Amino acid sequence: MTTTRTLGRQGPTVFPLGLGCMGMSQSYGVPDDEESIATIHRALELGVTFFDTAESYGPFTNEALLGRALNGRRSQATIATKFGFRIESGRIVGLNSEPGHIRVDASLARLQTDYIDLLYQHRLDPAVPIEEVVGTLADLVREGKVRYLGLSEVGDAVIRRAHAVHPITAVQSEYSLWERRLEHDVLPVLRELGIGLVPFSPLGRGFLTGTARRAEEYPEGDYRRTSDPRLQGANFEANQRAAAVVTAMAGGKGATPGQIALAWLLHRGDDIIPIPGTKRRCYLEENVGAVSVRLAAEEIAELDAALPPGITAGERYSPQMLAYVNR
Repeated sequence: MTTTRTLGRQGPTVFPLGLGCMGMSQSYGVPDDEESIATIHRALELGVTFFDTAESYGPFTNEALLGRALNGRRSQATIATKFGFRIESGRIVGLNSEPGHIRVDASLARLQTDYIDLLYQHRLDPAVPIEEVVGTLADLVREGKVRYLGLSEVGDAVIRRAHAVHPITAVQSEYSLWERRLEHDVLPVLRELGIGLVPFSPLGRGFLTGTARRAEEYPEGDYRRTSDPRLQGANFEANQRAAAVVTAMAGGKGATPGQIALAWLLHRGDDIIPIPGTKRRCYLEENVGAVSVRLAAEEIAELDAALPPGITAGERYSPQMLAYVNR
């Protein structure tokens, strides 16, 4: 397996795994900026070059955290961030991809940089045609503020419309051995058009690592307590059973379950660059170790058979957040 991958047909060259930074600032427990910055620095030491954030993470504080961590090391990093939510009084209250909101000056200031490598529309805004959105983004490319364009959680028809206006380099969506529904319609279009896939939640929200807990076991304020139906009730039990094969295979290969799950993704194609999220160096180091895990064809077939598309129980999001997904 190569030690670098190109994002999209003509995008940046990065390490095969990126680092999702969202959990450093919100949703999953208490933030620890010192450990988070140490994790980003350790990622650079290990060769990780692709870092993922968004204006809505925090909100705003995650971009600032990443900017502080990369101060003086900007040339070593490929930074991806996102716009597209309406944020009021520190809360997401809707969508906003109006041209005036897309201006990235505030993100550039928080990230302490004069350009963004990859800028995603975080969620499709039905009030603004995708052609208008991408046209505005193309202006940012011409101005030198953005290098490459991306979309997140969109369907195949929107991808085609966007790509016809300006080349789309990457699409970010949930994809893992445990969540495979985009294989039917989205992934073939990405490969036809030469667009890279950036899977978030590549470890199945903890189910593929064996660390997932019931929703009620997470503390108040943790996203997983109220907003992830897959951790709730009977869904939790069914999903625990579905992921057991990963744990069994890991034991036989001297790897961790998470490394098996990431290795499966990496074996799906060189156009796939997962971004497992963590705020701790120990988990980062474990994830990077997946790049060295080799899966034989029969092992991949065993995993495919045990965890086919649609096997997970429960929706991916609460009804409110699911409404923002264009799939």
